[in-house]
Amino acid sequence: MALNLEDVRRAAHLARIAIDDAEAEATLAQLTRVFGMIEEMQAVDVSGIEPMAHAQDLMLRLREDKVTEQDQRALFQSSAPETEAGLYLVPKVIE
Repeated sequence: MALNLEDVRRAAHLARIAIDDAEAEATLAQLTRVFGMIEEMQAVDVSGIEPMAHAQDLMLRLREDKVTEQDQRALFQSSAPETEAGLYLVPKVIE
């Protein structure tokens, strides 16, 4: 995709970014390099390659799903100003 300075200025205008000529030219050079890299990556033949979820093929160690701590809700709620049915009551902030 070939960009020109007018494309960069238009994108900056749409983003409401003030940009001078020097910044526009620098941005054009950066975007041209990025689009060039994208074109190179798209040229690579990846047919027959299975997509990966992660760069390293690791298996996570899983632990047994069991309760390891006691229920301390009553203790934690004992210092709250107001509770009801196990919930913290807070002042209404939106009307």
